[in-house]
Amino acid sequence: MGVLLIRQRREYRRSERLAAAALETLLDAIDANDAVTGAHVRRVAACSMTLARAAHFDRSTIRSIERVALFHDIGKIHEALFDIVHDEDGEMTPEERRLIATHPQRGADVLQPLSFFYPELPEGVLAHHERWDGSGYPRKLKGERIPLAARIVAIADSFDAITHRRRYRDGRTGNEAAMMIAAGRGTQFDPALTDLFLFPPVFARIQRDMRQSNVPRARGGDRRVGQGLEAPDVTFRWRGGARARHGQDGPREPSR
Repeated sequence: MGVLLIRQRREYRRSERLAAAALETLLDAIDANDAVTGAHVRRVAACSMTLARAAHFDRSTIRSIERVALFHDIGKIHEALFDIVHDEDGEMTPEERRLIATHPQRGADVLQPLSFFYPELPEGVLAHHERWDGSGYPRKLKGERIPLAARIVAIADSFDAITHRRRYRDGRTGNEAAMMIAAGRGTQFDPALTDLFLFPPVFARIQRDMRQSNVPRARGGDRRVGQGLEAPDVTFRWRGGARARHGQDGPREPSR
């Protein structure tokens, strides 16, 4: 029985490593197929993780939020949506908007095979366009029924969308974006997370970390897979520089 249990544990850990490698491959695919989306998800991940640390979430929760942030827009590289996302000619038509609104479900479908190891990942990706007041999509979830990672990513995603150029407008300043995020408090966004996001020391760090995350990272960074950890995971290359500066999970906010 003891030998059988050891074998089962080895097989499980091998499967974990394969799941982690699959995520790394998907991240490579995003960068290879759509560099604009690749840069966007890195910035959103940096913002989301800074906000999660400021909330003093535990390491496992921060990792979960990181994964949802990095893959929240993977549905947009689907061939049915790619041309719409990158068309620079004016605002989207109603039909284009309808198609774009399918990207959370498309992304969740891509990630569903990995849900045994990362059950929060497809759920978080599916919910990142839900709204606190229940008017979002695709399921019109309301309040705390929206997964925590999705609530954090929704703020980070909106902030990045506001401050970077879109097909129909130029990016706005950080201060303008902050006012727009504040206007969505309690309707679009979780009010407590919004207050934390707008807390001046946190907001300053978010802007800094997002700028740093937009610098391309070298491939083949420090990967922890297979090094005897209790729960193997990837250290995504986009975060390699931050690890070198701040340690494994980056800086922590001081107690408020």
